[in-house]
Amino acid sequence: MSIKIGILGYGNLGRGVEAAIKQNDDMELVAVYTRRDPSTLKIATEGVPVRSQAALESGKEDVDVLVICGGSATDLPVMTPKFAAMYNVIDSFDTHANIPTHFKNVDDAAKAAGKVGIISAGWDPGMFSLNRVYADAILPSGRAYTFWGKGVSQGHSDAIRRIEGVLDARQYTIPVEAALDAVRSGANPELTTRQKHTRECFVVAAEGADKAAIEEAIVTMPNYFADYDTTVHFITMEEMKRDHSGLPHGGSVIHSGTTSDGVNQVIEYKLTLDSNPEFTGSVLAACARAAYRMNAEGISGAKTLLDIAPAYLSAKSGDDLRAHYL
Repeated sequence: MSIKIGILGYGNLGRGVEAAIKQNDDMELVAVYTRRDPSTLKIATEGVPVRSQAALESGKEDVDVLVICGGSATDLPVMTPKFAAMYNVIDSFDTHANIPTHFKNVDDAAKAAGKVGIISAGWDPGMFSLNRVYADAILPSGRAYTFWGKGVSQGHSDAIRRIEGVLDARQYTIPVEAALDAVRSGANPELTTRQKHTRECFVVAAEGADKAAIEEAIVTMPNYFADYDTTVHFITMEEMKRDHSGLPHGGSVIHSGTTSDGVNQVIEYKLTLDSNPEFTGSVLAACARAAYRMNAEGISGAKTLLDIAPAYLSAKSGDDLRAHYL
């Protein structure tokens, strides 16, 4: 029997989940839910209905797992607890500082309903989190470093687009090679924010806009660019569409430690992604399988990737995993 998946939200991430479902024979997409007028939304999967988000509020939609593809700032803090009280749910909440509060809110709702809510699934938080914990457990004397990129930061790109005179923008986060080399050597360096990453911005300015003022607003923007070496390039809309239409990303978690005096050990986990939303969608789909299986065993409450045994994520049987992956 296929796991019946519903997708709430059909932006880049929702389309990524839809693509992932097509790669998994034990899943089927049964509905896409939207806050838009459903009649205006065309999805990639033929024969699957598009329904209003309001339909979910009955708690009676025929879905085994609802994958919620909203934003972390305002959508997921409301949506995930709300629908965890009705369905097994998955989200990609990525505001690291607020994860404990979000976890508690989802845990309370899901436990009361006897459902599973897996939060903060993706690659960071998510797969990178898992590898930081594995590495720390194995090398407790060491230190973990996380590098992001080279890749498009959607949040930083949006911040640039809010500047007056900017029509479009992409911001790439780029690891500093010297910092990567120092960490990989086992030197355990002390690194500032500026020493770990640079930022490169490609901006389409409106005709007549003050480019010098735009560049100054970018490089001095607190919490986004002020702490980094930032380069700004002004390009045409045609160049933007031709050269920067994708959403690549990736990065590394590197943990360096010792197991005895003078014996250095380095663990590295690396991702190179052509499409950030499609990869994140694939993690969410695997978590949907885990939520379905765990709930079938009577498990309820909020979970993260740190709480889920790998076998719950895999479509393969325990026998197959032990024979071919152990």
